Amino acid sequence: MSSIAGGPVDHTAHRPAARVHDPKKARRALMGAYVGTSLEWYDFFLFGTTSAIVFAPLFFGGDDPALATISSFLLFGVGFIARPVGALLAGHFGDRVGRRTILMITIVAMGVASTLIGLLPTYENAGLVAPILLGVLRFVQGMAAGGEWGGATLLAVENAPENKRGFYGSVVQLGSPTGTILSSVIVAAVVAASGEQFLEGAWRIPYLISILLVAVGVWIRLKVDETDDFKEAEAARAASPAEKESAPVVEIIRTVPGRLLVGIGTYLFGNAGFFMLTTFMISYVVMELDLPSTVILNAITWGAVAQIVCMFVAGKVADKTSPSAVVVVGYVIAALVAFPIFWLVDTRSAAMITMALILGLGFASIAYATVGTVLTQLFPVKIRYSAIALSANLAGIVAGFMPALAQTILSATGGGSLGPAILLFTIAVISLVSSISARILIRRDDAQGIDHIGGELLNRT
Repeated sequence: MSSIAGGPVDHTAHRPAARVHDPKKARRALMGAYVGTSLEWYDFFLFGTTSAIVFAPLFFGGDDPALATISSFLLFGVGFIARPVGALLAGHFGDRVGRRTILMITIVAMGVASTLIGLLPTYENAGLVAPILLGVLRFVQGMAAGGEWGGATLLAVENAPENKRGFYGSVVQLGSPTGTILSSVIVAAVVAASGEQFLEGAWRIPYLISILLVAVGVWIRLKVDETDDFKEAEAARAASPAEKESAPVVEIIRTVPGRLLVGIGTYLFGNAGFFMLTTFMISYVVMELDLPSTVILNAITWGAVAQIVCMFVAGKVADKTSPSAVVVVGYVIAALVAFPIFWLVDTRSAAMITMALILGLGFASIAYATVGTVLTQLFPVKIRYSAIALSANLAGIVAGFMPALAQTILSATGGGSLGPAILLFTIAVISLVSSISARILIRRDDAQGIDHIGGELLNRT
């Protein structure tokens, strides 16, 4: 019996027979997780990219641009309210019927919702019906995203060679900057090609493309097998048919609520910081600094490229040191660059704004590379899908309203960037403290011989 944050948990000494690692299966799982997650994040981030420059003027009535922007950001946040709902459903069934099945459902739901957004009428044509329909589809997007990340992370990490778990986890996280690049590049290209026609209908093109992307994602995931960890958990259940099981979310609250809180805090900056540096920053540069949208979209694209490089390196380093150490160091860097990011943006120089986004999306995202692996190490396989999905998506509720909160602070303080910079710094510090707690718990597990990824199951005596 070991005392774990949030309550006592009994970790049995169940160890499966030594596995014969299948490199081909691991690579297929990694590719399926990465490509599918990239396409999912393309759809989810596309909404953030267009929130201020499209939805604010086209889907909300009134003559106050600031109020329209805040309203658009609040609607953006609806997706994050939906994410824990998706996490609960996907986690429950993902821990029961398998990771692969749920991931097929999430990618189809996201693609269909995004395509339908591209077909919606605007406020001018449909009145209040337009933002209501947009909100419904954003909710569906949120549910899909809520189930996607946890399952994709498990698909990669549970199939990874033992000495490459950090790197495999970081490759899944590369789906975030890849989706960012896709959405930013496609929107910027459509803006450049359409000019003044962008708001008259060309904005729909990036959304309609989603139906093609989802077809690619489904095709790739059809080739992926279920993970060995899940199969072993199923075999253990079959060996004890008389044992009554609680729903995974009930088991989490009953046994490891403290770890869930640590997981939420550890993931917070990965969501909240990102959307402050993208969704809010687009609005800030275009509305407050009165610069063309292409300036910030190009900067975000270069920042996402830097994010890919930094996360790739961080994943390699994690396998030489430890994923939890990389996350802690990453959040220290995130806290240190919070204020310089806004100082550089306030210069109004395109080059300095690009440098700011490279700092923000690149160096400040080092922690994001291995945060999925860290969360996986916190929880046993029996409840893992539910636990890491809830950790990420409960953090996402807070994150989803960061652009609206930052915009409100900006308006209340007369337009200066100090308030949003303090907010970004605060988020980084919260995640830093939480990641240190996560590292302590993981090291304690290691000292007691508990290997959650290795297939050990959670049981009660």
